[in-house]
Amino acid sequence: MAVRLKTPLSEKDVLKLRAGDIVYLSGTIYTARDSAHRRILSLPREELPFEPEGAVIYHCGPVVRKRGYGYEIVSAGPTTSSRMNRYLDGILGLGIRGIVGKGGMNVEPFKEGAVYFAFTGGAGSLAAKSIKRVKAVHWLDLGIPEALWVLEVENFPLIVAIDAHGGSLYK
Repeated sequence: MAVRLKTPLSEKDVLKLRAGDIVYLSGTIYTARDSAHRRILSLPREELPFEPEGAVIYHCGPVVRKRGYGYEIVSAGPTTSSRMNRYLDGILGLGIRGIVGKGGMNVEPFKEGAVYFAFTGGAGSLAAKSIKRVKAVHWLDLGIPEALWVLEVENFPLIVAIDAHGGSLYK
């Protein structure tokens, strides 16, 4: 089944999804890798530069080009998500409803009302085509790949790999 969703995701949106569903995601997503996850979890909620309720995090260290006063995403392939398992309970506990990456994650934490979307590794230029603009960037002190990039996406093609019911394409 193919579904079109817009961020922020509601619990109702997430509970309708099943492992294997194709999703075309539009709206705002946030990139975060190891350092950004640590920083997110170290800050009080009111100091976060985004609203986590319903948010979607993309495990990605984008290749970025400076353009005038802004940025262009050249490539935005996923990074391996399993190394972020140690942060998963805390991240989902903030109300984040979706994570995008490759390789899968622990299934149990998603049963609280979130989903894991898979994007094909090695297809970073395809991902970049769905990114319409960079809305903001935070924490450049972490380096470009580790910074928190705020991206506007349109029809970002994803597969539900882990659903909120315990279904997993990795089992």
